[in-house]
Amino acid sequence: MVSAFLWGFIAGSSLIIGGLIALFLPISKRLIGLIMAFGAGVLISAVAFELVEEAVQTSAGSGGVASGLFAGALTFYAGDLLIDHLGGVERKSSSGEQASGSALPIVLGTVLDGIPESIVLGLTLLGGEISVSILVAIFISNLPEAIAGTTGLDQAGWPHRRIMGMWVAVALLSGLAAMAGYSVFASAAPSTIAFVQAFAGGALLAMLADTMMPEAFEYGGKEVGLLTTLGFAVAFALRLLE
Repeated sequence: MVSAFLWGFIAGSSLIIGGLIALFLPISKRLIGLIMAFGAGVLISAVAFELVEEAVQTSAGSGGVASGLFAGALTFYAGDLLIDHLGGVERKSSSGEQASGSALPIVLGTVLDGIPESIVLGLTLLGGEISVSILVAIFISNLPEAIAGTTGLDQAGWPHRRIMGMWVAVALLSGLAAMAGYSVFASAAPSTIAFVQAFAGGALLAMLADTMMPEAFEYGGKEVGLLTTLGFAVAFALRLLE
């Protein structure tokens, strides 16, 4: 369980790194958009080959993959609507719109985005070793989220200590989620594990379509398609090397 926590924290630590980059090495919105596009491509590959494909193989035709996908997407959709209603609609904006919202929904929204992938990271340890491709996918995709979010929170007037405290807390929660994914499902039936994998895949796809990809295109322009494809290819290559 300790190793699951450490791997989850390592994956989530890119949120801390991204926050520090945004605060002390400001970068343009266009570069943020291109980094987001690359991270989106990496996550799409992870969803397709590490989550859904694995879930299909694990389920052995039990039919839980489709229900897991839609359950995950609907759960993210409902949670996102609630957080938007509470004032966290612009939580990932890099333009400072967070000033109109409160801290709690922004933190809850960040947790909502990161917990499913951390649980799945812990699940991969049930096979005896961590999935490098999922680890890299989470690590890379967290960077642009943290950079964009930190840039916006800084412009909204959040103190730097408060911003970094949030990212540290989410990274720790990512470690706990990975530990939960490992411990809670250690003795679960294959069909249950397949459902959880598909659930996480559905939640991640909904998150990508709702938050990362629209802002990536808004700031990155036409080259976003190229960077998304590159991210997908890099993640798929890592999958093959495993």
